[in-house]
Amino acid sequence: MPLALLALAIGAFGIGTTEFVIMGVLPQVAGDFGVSIPTAGWLVSGYALGVVLGAPVLTVLGTRVSRKKMLMFLMGVFVVGNVLSALAPVFAVMLLGRVIASLAHGAFFGIGSVVAAGLVAPEKKASAISLMFTGLTVANIVGVPLGTYVGQAAGWRVTFAGVAALGVVGLLGVARLVPETGRPETHTLRTEFVAFRNVQVWLAMAMTVLGFGSVFAAITYITPMMTEVAGYSSGAVTWLLVLFGGGMFLGNLVGGRFADRALMPMLFTALGALSLALLLFTVTAHDKVPAALTLALIGALGFATVPPLQKWVLDQAAAAPTLASAANIGAFNLGNALAAWLGGVAIAGGLGYTSPNWIGALLAGSALLLSVLAAFLDRRRRPAGRVVASSAVPESVSAAARH
Repeated sequence: MPLALLALAIGAFGIGTTEFVIMGVLPQVAGDFGVSIPTAGWLVSGYALGVVLGAPVLTVLGTRVSRKKMLMFLMGVFVVGNVLSALAPVFAVMLLGRVIASLAHGAFFGIGSVVAAGLVAPEKKASAISLMFTGLTVANIVGVPLGTYVGQAAGWRVTFAGVAALGVVGLLGVARLVPETGRPETHTLRTEFVAFRNVQVWLAMAMTVLGFGSVFAAITYITPMMTEVAGYSSGAVTWLLVLFGGGMFLGNLVGGRFADRALMPMLFTALGALSLALLLFTVTAHDKVPAALTLALIGALGFATVPPLQKWVLDQAAAAPTLASAANIGAFNLGNALAAWLGGVAIAGGLGYTSPNWIGALLAGSALLLSVLAAFLDRRRRPAGRVVASSAVPESVSAAARH
């Protein structure tokens, strides 16, 4: 594997760290700015909404320059946003910094996937893309717990300054290691958006919004849930996040492996089990050991849905895989924003810190129903015996990588 993939993985590591580390330092941020926990939750929702808006817009604009230059620009935006968050004098400025950093998120993964696929031989494209996304999952094992520990020991501003430094390393890595491929072939907006005429693409993105969003309903408020309900100390949150990140890492591997063999059965299983796990969390959150085990299970089941959801979108959006991929990253974060907001509403309404769990269960259950509908429509549309291509990287992605 070429070293350029390391640069992409470092960028993904920084992005994953800044996205999730806010959960570990949310009480400290709220206390310093004098806002409530639900209000501080807007730092999660605002980031997610920025990804939703930035992913498709910047991906389309990125076709006007070389992919390397676009990746460098995106990492520069990421650095600026995190520096602004670290220096924010008031809550509104920190929220602005979070939104600016988030604009790079979806486009980086959308464009980075195409770049990664183009760096290797055809039979290694899936491994190359997977290696880039490994940076995101490893962020939840190393970056987020470390950032949480630093935030609790030295202050959350130091955490975001460190994330900005990671962004600088990622930018330099892209500049040094990623080859210049030239400007990609120009596509009209009509070409890029033609895939969105397919109702299955919209169903897939709705499944993404509800399915992975269900995890964020619980995880956004994991620090007050674990400290106020389960009885953990604030210092233990670091290790709980390591446990959650380990679950995500394993779930991503298992989800990817089984999605290639039987995509929809894997998705049905993951979403159904996730809904049950979130319901269970409303009970197990009151005891330390069951709470920790359930947290790891939710991480595993939540990320087990990511490969099948992403692949289903790419299978259904063969005409524009790059834009569809970036748009689906936006859909993940739209779900995160919706779930974080709903969880905050439940807590603010006096329903307790465990109330986001049953909201998440309802969201995951809704995604399961949509996935059943999508499978039914797909079966009706396709001739008997014909199935969706099961390659880890659809032919459309391979074609996009050659542009």
